[in-house]
Amino acid sequence: MAKPDQSLDLIVIGAGPGGYVAAIKAAQLGLKVACVEKAYLGGTCLNVGCIPSKALLDSSERYASAQHLAVRGITVGDVKLDMTKMMGFKQSVVNKMTGGIGFLFKKNKVTHLEGHGKLVKQGDGVAVDVGGKVYGATNVLIATGSTPVELPGLTFDGKHVLSSTEALELESVPESLLIVGGGYIGVEIGSVWARLGSKVTIVEFADRILPASDEEMAKGLLKHLKKLGIEFHFGHVAKGAKVQKGKVGVVVEPKDGGDSKTFAVDKVMVAVGRKPNTDKLGLDAIGVETDKRGFIEVNDDFSVKNAPKGVYAIGDVIGKIMLAHNAEQEGKTVAEMLAKGTKPHVNYPACPAVVYTHPELASVGMTEAEAVEKFGKDGIKVGKFPLAANGRAVGMGEADGSVKVIGDKKTDRLLGVHILSPHASDMIGEATVAMEFASSLEDVARSYHAHPTLPEAIKEAAMAADKKAIHI
Repeated sequence: MAKPDQSLDLIVIGAGPGGYVAAIKAAQLGLKVACVEKAYLGGTCLNVGCIPSKALLDSSERYASAQHLAVRGITVGDVKLDMTKMMGFKQSVVNKMTGGIGFLFKKNKVTHLEGHGKLVKQGDGVAVDVGGKVYGATNVLIATGSTPVELPGLTFDGKHVLSSTEALELESVPESLLIVGGGYIGVEIGSVWARLGSKVTIVEFADRILPASDEEMAKGLLKHLKKLGIEFHFGHVAKGAKVQKGKVGVVVEPKDGGDSKTFAVDKVMVAVGRKPNTDKLGLDAIGVETDKRGFIEVNDDFSVKNAPKGVYAIGDVIGKIMLAHNAEQEGKTVAEMLAKGTKPHVNYPACPAVVYTHPELASVGMTEAEAVEKFGKDGIKVGKFPLAANGRAVGMGEADGSVKVIGDKKTDRLLGVHILSPHASDMIGEATVAMEFASSLEDVARSYHAHPTLPEAIKEAAMAADKKAIHI
């Protein structure tokens, strides 16, 4: 093996949210850092995930709402859809964000190594081979992210059977779209195309959408999605797809047995989860095996189990919470640990999750079911407040939603917050800070909230948990 041509303090493999944040933070703290990326800066999130999907979600919502302005006394002409311009705007957002990462790399003196990074044994440690060039480093951080899971009989072809990547790049609105999977990706992308005029059908193995979310709040969102015209088939599985005469025939059957049904649609998108990107990473060369699901197992300090000293992993590849902001938090934590010797700590229970539909569903902490399982039904208290009693929501014409808070009855500690509302992704920040500081329900209830604002509903829900709400 060729001798490493340079020595670095840290090599980060992968420039997604976890990787690029770790690289920049480590460089800011004085380490000599390189970041390896074979595809594009920003990873899935900035290029084919979080950022482009939110651009389309916002554009499609504006298109839909523009058709219903007459009730507010606003008369407009015919609202027309220009998919070319809409997709062009989406791409301009992506280009701006990814270009920003390149600028930050240069500003912070992070070396960008273009190519596929592969781990190789180097004495008692590890080096990284990038296109035949071997780079030595004191530490290596794996942050290679994840890719969509394929199903048997539903292999992605990019034309008829799509992953979320292709579903965000369609050049025209499909007349009909079947989505396999009722998780957050499925309902988000389904709502985009339903608003733009597609007949959307969602097939979900579970008996409801968003199986990991609070059941009551998920049911509330389901009502809104049905109003968009989305059709749902719960407790069903997609068994395969066959293309005939330009249509995709998708065979769907009940999971517990029964007669199958074939849906003839223009496109089918599979959104049943994501798998870690660990193939061809060279883990076997350094004596590391993944778990049964393919995830890299790590210790509490994010060091890879059974690996030589100095090998770490974060983000989707370790499978803790597969969200971009969690990867960022883990990346920043490892960078600070390596540069400053700080004790690694990530407060996972305070990590928020958002479903960017309209209204949005945002949450942090325990669901009601999780709280009951841990504390018992009589050990918790729940407060709810409907947006129908919130002046700002009524004034916006967006009063069909609610806020739900869960607390420990014995200590009054806040256990979870769930928000179904416009701008829930912004509102959840308050709840996340409250969770981080181990706030009580009384802390939230006594805190000032400007009037009239949507976050007043959080205050009222906290008051309602003790039967002290004012406006209901």
